[in-house]
Amino acid sequence: MRTVRLSALDVAAVPLAYGQLLPVRGSPSAPVAREYDQRYGERIRDPDRALGKARSHSEPAAPSLRGRNHPRPSPAPRPAATADTAVRLESTGVATVAEQQGSQPWRSYEQACAGHEWRVPERYNIAADVCDRHPRSQPAMIWERYDGATRELTWGELQDLANQAAHLLREHGVGKGDRVAVVLPSTPEAAAIFFGVWKLGAILLSMSVLYGDESIRHRLADSSPKVLVTDSANANRFDPAAVGSRLVLDPGDGLLTGRPSDHICEDTSADDPAQLYYTSGTTGMAKGIVHAHRYILAHEEFVYCHEVQAGERFHGMGEWAWAAGIAPLLGPWRLGAVQCVYQRKGGFDPHLQLDFLSRHQVTNVFTTPTAMRAMMAVGNAGERYPQRFRRVCSAGEPLNPEAIRWFREQYGVTVLDYYGLTESYPLCANFPFLAVREGSMGKPMPGWQVAILDPDERPVERGERGEICLRARSNPHYPLGYWRDEEATAETFGGQWFHTKDAAREDEDGYIWYEGRADDVIIAAGYRIGPFEVESACLEHPAVLEAAVVASPDDVRGHVVKAFIVLAEGHQRSEELTDDIKGFVRARLSAYAYPRRIEFVDELPKTLTGKIRRIELREREGRRTTTG
Repeated sequence: MRTVRLSALDVAAVPLAYGQLLPVRGSPSAPVAREYDQRYGERIRDPDRALGKARSHSEPAAPSLRGRNHPRPSPAPRPAATADTAVRLESTGVATVAEQQGSQPWRSYEQACAGHEWRVPERYNIAADVCDRHPRSQPAMIWERYDGATRELTWGELQDLANQAAHLLREHGVGKGDRVAVVLPSTPEAAAIFFGVWKLGAILLSMSVLYGDESIRHRLADSSPKVLVTDSANANRFDPAAVGSRLVLDPGDGLLTGRPSDHICEDTSADDPAQLYYTSGTTGMAKGIVHAHRYILAHEEFVYCHEVQAGERFHGMGEWAWAAGIAPLLGPWRLGAVQCVYQRKGGFDPHLQLDFLSRHQVTNVFTTPTAMRAMMAVGNAGERYPQRFRRVCSAGEPLNPEAIRWFREQYGVTVLDYYGLTESYPLCANFPFLAVREGSMGKPMPGWQVAILDPDERPVERGERGEICLRARSNPHYPLGYWRDEEATAETFGGQWFHTKDAAREDEDGYIWYEGRADDVIIAAGYRIGPFEVESACLEHPAVLEAAVVASPDDVRGHVVKAFIVLAEGHQRSEELTDDIKGFVRARLSAYAYPRRIEFVDELPKTLTGKIRRIELREREGRRTTTG
């Protein structure tokens, strides 16, 4: 058992020991603990035990190119692991690729949970695990830019770049605990900088090139990075006085290749800080969340959901600035996948995205509901852009049933949705070995102690609405705290449960159904209505491309349901269409849950990660009522 205190590094300190439940926010009584264990006990493992070998499974070979009219190939046995794939982190005690994948499938969710244990070595470094351990001749990345430029890199080439990046950063004074800010597009050099930061024991803060200047200024002022690494296209956006040093890095400019490639990697603890993410938030300034090196070990969605095979081609659609962008880069790499990386010119283009995946014959994909909804606007996508998809998973926001059905119709693959937050991710998931119930976020990840609780942290009855909560300090992903905010760290992470502020219910079979943010619930005429179910029903209507639902003040009912709707191409705003959508949703939900008010809009307010900002819509409704 370990206890981590990092106040010396400006991280708000709170004791974080696996399995240790600290009564910072008040511990529940023994009967409450027993009530939890009786319901969820089959999912709980002792977090202080060493992680045994992860249960393994066989995989089908990469299927032949197919779209809507191409049949799914029959499964084939996984090739035996070679000596190269088996030579892994023996010195650190982390499970090898061969150990994690093995040869026998999980036959059930219960089997996967029963066989799960965490293995967290005392000494662990992300770069050593994800980058340095691969054979130099093994393919690592296929990179393509929007203008057609392509590069293919082996692990040897990427390892050299990573070591050169570490030497470059060390020349500019970067050491253990220092922050390094990165504002770069998705390139091999950007990945090398990431690894270089971790090799020095420093803390990575990666920011999107799509961030506004104010967002970047806040993050730089709050984190005080020793070095900022950016490219010539973005260099003029930054005040050199805001950081210790500013490095301008462009592919082929010699900044990295002019440095030595001698191996370098600090001996770091698994609990040393490695990653600083800033939450997008809906109110107030973004807060920095600090994760330790060990956090990547908890990203087992690539084992249980994606079922990543060594050597297969993987693509993640998220930007390398958020957990849903960096984890799909590091997790598959750790398991031996080849990353297919597409550097976009600007925003997301579904035609270019599907074309990229088709040409490079990608078999395993991480996407987002926002990206999937954009793809749904592509006519005959399966015929125009045939694919080799074996696994497709989604996260970042709730996945509507219509999107799942569209993807299955076009590509013969059921998209597996999983759920989590920057603080802890993923908590729940759908799995290949578990029947998918469309619209459900599935069941808790093996090894994750998740419960639906009431405001007093007691388990609610199945079928009742409650808050999704995670047992504190119960897995390697649990954060070290908020950056330089001791009070918020103690409040959020110091109790017995981490509160997600997301509402959900658990059905009789243990599936969890998202019902919106805990503060998004609509109370209309005494009825409690979750916005997500109304939005999902709206999206079933052929005229609706996107929908967001909030409470609208009403003199009679207190509040009524209001839907903000973006229309699909070919549909025009009209009173007839408004009435048709209302009747459509009412027939599918109830007489009290359908939207009594509908407003057509050109677009919905969203965060940079694509999540709908319902708070803006609620505030708009409040102003409308106030001004009459």
